[in-house]
Amino acid sequence: MTKMIEPMLNEFREETAITRRVLERVPADKLSWRPHPKSMSLGQLALHVASIPGALARIAQLEEFDAAKATFDPPAPGDVKEIHAALDQSVRSAEECLSGMSEQAAQGNWRLSFDGKEVFTKPRVGVLRSIMLNHWYHHRGQLSVYLRLLEVPVPVIYGRMADENPFARKRNDLFIAPPLHVISVLLAA
Repeated sequence: MTKMIEPMLNEFREETAITRRVLERVPADKLSWRPHPKSMSLGQLALHVASIPGALARIAQLEEFDAAKATFDPPAPGDVKEIHAALDQSVRSAEECLSGMSEQAAQGNWRLSFDGKEVFTKPRVGVLRSIMLNHWYHHRGQLSVYLRLLEVPVPVIYGRMADENPFARKRNDLFIAPPLHVISVLLAA
């Protein structure tokens, strides 16, 4: 692993735990639910979130990817176990890709095309950041909105949520958040 990739791999590992918490909340009996006819179903979106790191890490290992040859219609999972298994496999694949990437490969150019016409060329490390990680975070955020619409408690992602507050103190069955200056001190540490 290169020094350039090491911070990304550390971030990936932290974000994997967050993504796993979100995916664990996906209700098995709502996989076919969709908030709008043009939207993916909950199951499709959850499986997509689970699969993004591994699929995009594999694509990033190529020199070029022609998007015209891809299928962007995520499949529907049979059950939540399939979603969890997909995340496990995806994380393993992404870890292998990132851990084994040389400095030269990380800095090397990667090309996205459509029907043979260039869309962009940029360093592979930038592709991993934008298409693998940022894309993953985007869809995980979308999934948290699906959960909220289904009235499923949304787990902590980066801090306090309406359903969970890691900074709360419990008093008489009421959660009281500490003052903001205490939170800023905790976050700065």
